[in-house]
Amino acid sequence: MKKLLILVFIGFLAIGCSTAYKNITAQMPDLTQLNDGVYRGTFDLSGTPIKVTLDVNIQNNNVINIKIVEHSCSPIGKKAEIIIGQIIERQNLDIDAVSGATASSKAIIKAVENALH
Repeated sequence: MKKLLILVFIGFLAIGCSTAYKNITAQMPDLTQLNDGVYRGTFDLSGTPIKVTLDVNIQNNNVINIKIVEHSCSPIGKKAEIIIGQIIERQNLDIDAVSGATASSKAIIKAVENALH
């Protein structure tokens, strides 16, 4: 019975994780309005175990580095961290999510947005 309850809980968690991120959007703020420095952002994907805390380093109106401080997720979700390089390269948050790690991808993007607002 205990195993059945655990499986049911995991099923509900998986359903929540698979739909909670669908309506998440983010826009890169105007970097010309920010002073050089390090900005911390977090995003907690409600209803899931996914939480991201990161530091965004701004220099000369550009994102020059993003450091993940905490990324609570499944092992598959760690794949999403590759999008950090794309955000820096493109200087934009309009980045495709990593297949299989969409929720973590969107959480990272949203944490960057939150850092810079």
